[in-house]
Amino acid sequence: MIPFLDLKAQYASIKQEIDRAVLDVLASGQYVLGDEVARFEREFADYCETRHAIAVNTGTSALHLALLAAGIGPGDEVITVPLTFVATVSAICYTGAKPVFVDVEPVTLTMDPSRVEAAITPQTKAIIPVHLYGQMAEMDPINAIAERHGLAVIEDACQAHGAEYKGRRAGSLGVSGCFSFYPGKNLGACGEGGMVVTSNDEHAKTMRMLRDWGQEQRYHHVLKGFNYRMDGIQGAILRVKLRHLEAWTKARRDHAARYSSMLAGSTTVRPQVERADRRHVYHVYAVRCRDRATVQRSLQADGIQFGLHYPIPAHLQKAHADLGHRVGDFPVSEAAAHEMLSLPMFPEMSAKEIARVVSAVGQDAYVG
Repeated sequence: MIPFLDLKAQYASIKQEIDRAVLDVLASGQYVLGDEVARFEREFADYCETRHAIAVNTGTSALHLALLAAGIGPGDEVITVPLTFVATVSAICYTGAKPVFVDVEPVTLTMDPSRVEAAITPQTKAIIPVHLYGQMAEMDPINAIAERHGLAVIEDACQAHGAEYKGRRAGSLGVSGCFSFYPGKNLGACGEGGMVVTSNDEHAKTMRMLRDWGQEQRYHHVLKGFNYRMDGIQGAILRVKLRHLEAWTKARRDHAARYSSMLAGSTTVRPQVERADRRHVYHVYAVRCRDRATVQRSLQADGIQFGLHYPIPAHLQKAHADLGHRVGDFPVSEAAAHEMLSLPMFPEMSAKEIARVVSAVGQDAYVG
Protein backbone atom coordinates (compact mmCIF):
# COMPACT_ATOMS: atom_id res chain seq x y z
CA MET A 1 0.00 0.00 0.00
CA ILE A 2 1.10 3.58 -0.68
CA PRO A 3 -0.38 5.84 2.02
CA PHE A 4 -1.74 9.29 1.35
CA LEU A 5 0.73 10.54 3.97
CA ASP A 6 3.05 8.71 6.33
CA LEU A 7 3.33 10.26 9.78
CA LYS A 8 5.08 7.17 11.12
CA ALA A 9 7.92 7.63 8.62
CA GLN A 10 8.29 11.26 9.62
CA TYR A 11 8.45 10.40 13.32
CA ALA A 12 10.99 7.63 12.70
CA SER A 13 13.27 10.08 10.88
CA ILE A 14 13.48 12.46 13.88
CA LYS A 15 12.53 10.16 16.74
CA GLN A 16 15.45 10.95 19.02
CA GLU A 17 14.92 14.72 18.70
CA ILE A 18 11.18 14.45 19.33
CA ASP A 19 11.55 12.08 22.28
CA ARG A 20 14.15 14.29 23.93
CA ALA A 21 12.03 17.41 23.49
CA VAL A 22 8.93 15.74 24.97
CA LEU A 23 10.84 14.35 27.94
CA ASP A 24 12.35 17.78 28.62
CA VAL A 25 8.86 19.30 28.83
CA LEU A 26 7.65 16.52 31.11
CA ALA A 27 10.62 17.17 33.39
CA SER A 28 10.01 20.92 33.36
CA GLY A 29 6.37 20.73 34.46
CA GLN A 30 5.45 23.49 31.95
CA TYR A 31 2.58 21.67 30.29
CA VAL A 32 0.48 24.65 29.10
CA LEU A 33 2.22 27.48 27.23
CA GLY A 34 5.59 27.86 28.99
CA ASP A 35 9.12 28.37 27.70
CA GLU A 36 9.00 25.93 24.79
CA VAL A 37 5.86 27.53 23.37
CA ALA A 38 7.36 31.01 23.79
CA ARG A 39 10.51 29.93 21.96
CA PHE A 40 8.47 28.38 19.18
CA GLU A 41 6.49 31.61 18.83
CA ARG A 42 9.68 33.63 18.35
CA GLU A 43 11.11 31.13 15.88
CA PHE A 44 7.91 30.86 13.84
CA ALA A 45 7.50 34.64 13.72
CA ASP A 46 11.03 34.88 12.34
CA TYR A 47 10.26 32.13 9.81
CA CYS A 48 7.15 34.00 8.62
CA GLU A 49 8.94 37.38 8.65
CA THR A 50 6.52 38.95 11.13
CA ARG A 51 7.01 40.64 14.51
CA HIS A 52 4.66 38.42 16.51
CA ALA A 53 3.36 34.86 16.64
CA ILE A 54 0.59 33.82 19.04
CA ALA A 55 0.37 30.07 19.65
CA VAL A 56 -3.09 28.57 20.09
CA ASN A 57 -4.74 25.17 20.24
CA THR A 58 -6.04 24.90 16.62
CA GLY A 59 -6.01 26.68 13.28
CA THR A 60 -9.71 27.37 13.75
CA SER A 61 -8.95 29.23 16.97
CA ALA A 62 -6.25 31.16 15.14
CA LEU A 63 -8.80 32.38 12.58
CA HIS A 64 -11.34 33.19 15.30
CA LEU A 65 -8.88 35.31 17.30
CA ALA A 66 -7.54 37.09 14.22
CA LEU A 67 -11.08 38.11 13.30
CA LEU A 68 -11.87 39.30 16.82
CA ALA A 69 -8.63 41.30 17.01
CA ALA A 70 -9.63 42.99 13.74
CA GLY A 71 -12.89 44.08 15.38
CA ILE A 72 -15.19 41.68 13.53
CA GLY A 73 -18.50 40.99 15.23
CA PRO A 74 -22.28 40.65 14.86
CA GLY A 75 -23.71 42.44 11.84
CA ASP A 76 -20.42 42.45 9.95
CA GLU A 77 -19.66 40.59 6.72
CA VAL A 78 -16.44 38.77 5.84
CA ILE A 79 -15.62 37.78 2.26
CA THR A 80 -14.02 34.39 1.66
CA VAL A 81 -14.24 31.46 -0.78
CA PRO A 82 -16.46 28.36 -0.76
CA LEU A 83 -13.65 26.00 -1.81
CA THR A 84 -12.04 25.58 1.60
CA PHE A 85 -12.27 23.47 4.72
CA VAL A 86 -15.37 24.44 6.66
CA ALA A 87 -13.31 25.89 9.55
CA THR A 88 -12.70 29.05 7.53
CA VAL A 89 -16.44 29.69 7.44
CA SER A 90 -17.08 28.50 10.98
CA ALA A 91 -14.55 30.95 12.42
CA ILE A 92 -16.44 33.82 10.78
CA CYS A 93 -19.71 32.53 12.23
CA TYR A 94 -18.15 32.27 15.72
CA THR A 95 -17.77 36.06 15.76
CA GLY A 96 -21.43 36.59 14.83
CA ALA A 97 -20.45 37.89 11.40
CA LYS A 98 -21.83 36.64 8.08
CA PRO A 99 -19.66 34.77 5.56
CA VAL A 100 -19.96 36.16 2.02
CA PHE A 101 -18.53 33.99 -0.75
CA VAL A 102 -16.76 34.82 -3.97
CA ASP A 103 -15.70 32.18 -6.46
CA VAL A 104 -12.16 31.01 -7.06
CA GLU A 105 -10.16 31.43 -10.24
CA PRO A 106 -9.94 28.25 -12.32
CA VAL A 107 -6.19 27.55 -12.36
CA THR A 108 -4.95 27.90 -8.77
CA LEU A 109 -8.45 27.59 -7.23
CA THR A 110 -7.67 30.48 -4.89
CA MET A 111 -9.77 33.63 -4.47
CA ASP A 112 -10.56 35.37 -7.75
CA PRO A 113 -9.70 39.04 -7.10
CA SER A 114 -11.88 40.18 -10.00
CA ARG A 115 -14.97 39.04 -8.09
CA VAL A 116 -14.20 40.61 -4.71
CA GLU A 117 -15.22 44.22 -5.21
CA ALA A 118 -18.74 43.31 -6.34
CA ALA A 119 -19.25 41.42 -3.06
CA ILE A 120 -18.41 44.40 -0.84
CA THR A 121 -21.28 46.07 1.02
CA PRO A 122 -21.38 48.69 3.80
CA GLN A 123 -21.29 45.75 6.26
CA THR A 124 -18.08 44.24 4.86
CA LYS A 125 -15.21 44.45 7.33
CA ALA A 126 -12.64 41.83 6.24
CA ILE A 127 -11.44 39.50 3.49
CA ILE A 128 -10.07 36.00 4.13
CA PRO A 129 -8.19 34.63 1.11
CA VAL A 130 -7.40 30.92 1.45
CA HIS A 131 -3.97 29.70 0.33
CA LEU A 132 -5.34 26.43 -0.99
CA TYR A 133 -3.24 23.25 -1.27
CA GLY A 134 -0.08 25.18 -0.36
CA GLN A 135 -0.16 27.96 -2.99
CA MET A 136 -0.85 31.55 -2.01
CA ALA A 137 -3.73 33.56 -3.39
CA GLU A 138 -3.16 36.62 -5.62
CA MET A 139 -2.43 38.95 -2.73
CA ASP A 140 -1.52 42.24 -4.43
CA PRO A 141 -4.93 42.94 -5.99
CA ILE A 142 -6.73 41.60 -2.91
CA ASN A 143 -4.74 43.95 -0.65
CA ALA A 144 -5.31 46.86 -3.04
CA ILE A 145 -9.08 46.30 -2.91
CA ALA A 146 -8.96 46.02 0.88
CA GLU A 147 -7.00 49.25 1.18
CA ARG A 148 -9.46 51.15 -1.03
CA HIS A 149 -12.37 50.02 1.12
CA GLY A 150 -10.73 50.04 4.56
CA LEU A 151 -10.97 46.28 5.07
CA ALA A 152 -8.77 43.92 7.07
CA VAL A 153 -7.10 41.07 5.17
CA ILE A 154 -6.61 37.89 7.21
CA GLU A 155 -4.72 35.11 5.45
CA ASP A 156 -5.95 31.57 5.90
CA ALA A 157 -2.51 30.00 5.57
CA CYS A 158 -3.46 26.75 7.31
CA GLN A 159 -2.15 24.76 4.31
CA ALA A 160 0.70 27.10 3.38
CA HIS A 161 3.56 26.93 5.89
CA GLY A 162 6.52 28.52 4.14
CA ALA A 163 4.66 29.36 0.92
CA GLU A 164 5.65 32.61 -0.79
CA TYR A 165 4.11 35.28 -2.99
CA LYS A 166 6.61 37.49 -4.84
CA GLY A 167 9.27 36.57 -2.30
CA ARG A 168 7.16 37.25 0.80
CA ARG A 169 6.12 34.53 3.22
CA ALA A 170 2.57 33.38 3.83
CA GLY A 171 1.15 35.16 6.86
CA SER A 172 3.10 38.37 6.31
CA LEU A 173 0.89 39.99 3.65
CA GLY A 174 -2.29 40.53 5.65
CA VAL A 175 -2.90 42.16 9.02
CA SER A 176 -2.72 38.58 10.34
CA GLY A 177 -1.96 35.12 9.00
CA CYS A 178 -3.41 31.94 10.47
CA PHE A 179 -1.81 28.49 10.52
CA SER A 180 -2.91 25.02 11.56
CA PHE A 181 -0.53 22.45 12.99
CA TYR A 182 -2.93 19.54 12.62
CA PRO A 183 -0.75 16.39 12.32
CA GLY A 184 -1.11 16.05 8.55
CA LYS A 185 0.01 19.61 7.79
CA ASN A 186 3.44 20.38 6.33
CA LEU A 187 4.38 21.48 9.85
CA GLY A 188 2.25 19.24 12.04
CA ALA A 189 2.03 18.70 15.78
CA CYS A 190 1.57 15.33 17.45
CA GLY A 191 -1.95 16.45 18.26
CA GLU A 192 -3.65 19.80 17.71
CA GLY A 193 -2.11 23.25 17.41
CA GLY A 194 -2.39 26.60 15.64
CA MET A 195 -0.73 30.00 15.29
CA VAL A 196 -1.54 33.57 14.36
CA VAL A 197 1.29 35.71 13.01
CA THR A 198 1.09 39.49 12.75
CA SER A 199 3.22 42.60 12.76
CA ASN A 200 0.43 44.64 14.36
CA ASP A 201 1.37 45.18 18.01
CA GLU A 202 -2.17 45.91 19.21
CA HIS A 203 -3.65 42.87 17.49
CA ALA A 204 -0.93 40.68 18.98
CA LYS A 205 -1.62 42.02 22.49
CA THR A 206 -5.35 41.43 22.10
CA MET A 207 -4.92 37.88 20.80
CA ARG A 208 -2.52 36.93 23.60
CA MET A 209 -5.18 37.96 26.10
CA LEU A 210 -8.06 36.35 24.23
CA ARG A 211 -6.35 32.94 24.02
CA ASP A 212 -5.90 32.88 27.83
CA TRP A 213 -9.30 33.88 29.22
CA GLY A 214 -8.83 37.56 28.40
CA GLN A 215 -6.20 37.98 31.11
CA GLU A 216 -3.88 40.99 31.02
CA GLN A 217 -2.16 39.42 34.01
CA ARG A 218 -3.13 36.49 36.19
CA TYR A 219 -6.73 36.85 37.40
CA HIS A 220 -7.07 40.30 35.78
CA HIS A 221 -9.61 39.58 33.02
CA VAL A 222 -10.04 42.62 30.79
CA LEU A 223 -11.66 40.81 27.84
CA LYS A 224 -14.17 37.98 27.49
CA GLY A 225 -11.65 35.40 26.38
CA PHE A 226 -11.21 31.71 25.64
CA ASN A 227 -9.12 28.72 26.60
CA TYR A 228 -7.19 28.54 23.32
CA ARG A 229 -3.72 27.91 24.74
CA MET A 230 -1.10 25.65 23.16
CA ASP A 231 0.26 22.71 25.15
CA GLY A 232 3.93 22.83 26.09
CA ILE A 233 4.60 19.41 24.56
CA GLN A 234 3.20 20.51 21.21
CA GLY A 235 5.33 23.66 21.28
CA ALA A 236 8.45 21.59 21.89
CA ILE A 237 7.59 19.11 19.12
CA LEU A 238 6.88 21.92 16.66
CA ARG A 239 10.22 23.57 17.47
CA VAL A 240 11.96 20.36 16.46
CA LYS A 241 9.91 19.99 13.28
CA LEU A 242 10.38 23.63 12.27
CA ARG A 243 14.11 22.96 11.97
CA HIS A 244 13.32 20.32 9.32
CA LEU A 245 10.56 22.20 7.48
CA GLU A 246 12.70 23.62 4.68
CA ALA A 247 14.17 20.21 3.87
CA TRP A 248 10.69 18.68 3.88
CA THR A 249 9.43 21.49 1.65
CA LYS A 250 12.22 20.85 -0.84
CA ALA A 251 11.28 17.17 -0.90
CA ARG A 252 7.61 18.02 -1.48
CA ARG A 253 8.51 20.39 -4.29
CA ASP A 254 10.78 17.78 -5.87
CA HIS A 255 7.98 15.19 -5.69
CA ALA A 256 5.53 17.68 -7.20
CA ALA A 257 7.92 18.43 -10.06
CA ARG A 258 8.22 14.71 -10.74
CA TYR A 259 4.44 14.25 -10.67
CA SER A 260 3.92 17.22 -13.00
CA SER A 261 6.54 16.02 -15.46
CA MET A 262 5.18 12.48 -15.58
CA LEU A 263 1.56 13.63 -15.84
CA ALA A 264 2.21 16.34 -18.43
CA GLY A 265 0.87 14.26 -21.30
CA SER A 266 -1.97 12.63 -19.43
CA THR A 267 -5.40 12.43 -20.97
CA THR A 268 -6.74 11.27 -17.59
CA VAL A 269 -5.84 14.13 -15.25
CA ARG A 270 -4.53 17.68 -15.35
CA PRO A 271 -1.58 18.28 -12.98
CA GLN A 272 -1.26 21.16 -10.55
CA VAL A 273 0.02 24.52 -11.76
CA GLU A 274 2.49 26.65 -9.80
CA ARG A 275 2.38 30.35 -10.65
CA ALA A 276 5.77 31.83 -11.59
CA ASP A 277 5.60 34.47 -8.84
CA ARG A 278 4.88 31.94 -6.06
CA ARG A 279 6.51 29.23 -4.02
CA HIS A 280 4.05 26.36 -3.78
CA VAL A 281 4.68 24.11 -0.75
CA TYR A 282 2.33 21.31 -1.89
CA HIS A 283 0.41 20.51 1.26
CA VAL A 284 -1.43 18.26 -1.16
CA TYR A 285 -0.84 17.48 -4.82
CA ALA A 286 -4.33 17.77 -6.28
CA VAL A 287 -5.06 16.85 -9.89
CA ARG A 288 -8.12 17.64 -11.95
CA CYS A 289 -9.75 14.45 -13.23
CA ARG A 290 -11.67 13.97 -16.46
CA ASP A 291 -13.46 11.04 -14.76
CA ARG A 292 -12.71 11.05 -11.03
CA ALA A 293 -14.61 7.86 -10.22
CA THR A 294 -12.50 5.89 -12.69
CA VAL A 295 -9.27 7.31 -11.28
CA GLN A 296 -10.42 6.47 -7.75
CA ARG A 297 -11.14 2.87 -8.69
CA SER A 298 -7.77 2.52 -10.39
CA LEU A 299 -5.89 3.85 -7.36
CA GLN A 300 -7.88 1.67 -4.97
CA ALA A 301 -7.19 -1.42 -7.08
CA ASP A 302 -3.46 -0.76 -6.80
CA GLY A 303 -3.54 -0.13 -3.03
CA ILE A 304 -2.91 3.62 -3.28
CA GLN A 305 -4.59 6.00 -0.89
CA PHE A 306 -5.86 9.42 -2.02
CA GLY A 307 -7.81 12.39 -0.71
CA LEU A 308 -10.71 14.55 -1.85
CA HIS A 309 -10.26 18.24 -0.96
CA TYR A 310 -13.11 19.26 -0.84
CA PRO A 311 -16.02 17.26 -2.34
CA ILE A 312 -18.75 19.58 -1.03
CA PRO A 313 -17.97 23.30 -1.15
CA ALA A 314 -18.86 25.30 1.94
CA HIS A 315 -21.85 27.10 0.42
CA LEU A 316 -23.58 23.75 -0.22
CA GLN A 317 -22.93 22.25 3.22
CA LYS A 318 -26.10 21.61 5.25
CA ALA A 319 -24.53 23.41 8.21
CA HIS A 320 -24.60 26.65 6.20
CA ALA A 321 -27.95 26.24 4.47
CA ASP A 322 -29.08 29.36 6.31
CA LEU A 323 -26.91 31.42 3.93
CA GLY A 324 -29.38 30.55 1.17
CA HIS A 325 -27.05 29.35 -1.57
CA ARG A 326 -27.91 26.88 -4.32
CA VAL A 327 -26.08 24.71 -6.83
CA GLY A 328 -24.76 26.97 -9.58
CA ASP A 329 -23.98 29.98 -7.40
CA PHE A 330 -20.20 29.42 -7.57
CA PRO A 331 -19.58 27.25 -10.63
CA VAL A 332 -15.77 27.19 -10.58
CA SER A 333 -15.70 25.96 -6.97
CA GLU A 334 -18.45 23.44 -7.67
CA ALA A 335 -16.65 22.03 -10.72
CA ALA A 336 -13.43 21.69 -8.71
CA ALA A 337 -15.29 19.93 -5.91
CA HIS A 338 -16.42 17.26 -8.40
CA GLU A 339 -13.13 16.92 -10.27
CA MET A 340 -10.18 17.39 -7.87
CA LEU A 341 -8.36 14.40 -6.36
CA SER A 342 -5.28 14.56 -4.13
CA LEU A 343 -2.47 12.09 -4.80
CA PRO A 344 -0.10 10.81 -2.11
CA MET A 345 2.31 13.55 -1.00
CA PHE A 346 4.77 13.39 1.87
CA PRO A 347 8.52 14.12 2.09
CA GLU A 348 9.56 10.48 2.57
CA MET A 349 8.04 9.27 -0.72
CA SER A 350 10.33 7.52 -3.18
CA ALA A 351 10.59 8.05 -6.93
CA LYS A 352 9.42 4.46 -7.36
CA GLU A 353 6.25 5.16 -5.37
CA ILE A 354 5.50 8.27 -7.43
CA ALA A 355 5.93 6.28 -10.65
CA ARG A 356 3.53 3.64 -9.34
CA VAL A 357 0.94 6.31 -8.49
CA VAL A 358 1.24 7.85 -11.94
CA SER A 359 0.90 4.44 -13.56
CA ALA A 360 -2.28 3.78 -11.59
CA VAL A 361 -3.71 7.18 -12.53
CA GLY A 362 -3.42 6.18 -16.18
CA GLN A 363 -0.83 4.27 -18.17
CA ASP A 364 -0.97 6.87 -20.93
CA ALA A 365 0.32 9.44 -18.44
CA TYR A 366 3.65 7.75 -17.80
CA VAL A 367 6.55 9.40 -19.63
CA GLY A 368 9.49 7.92 -17.70
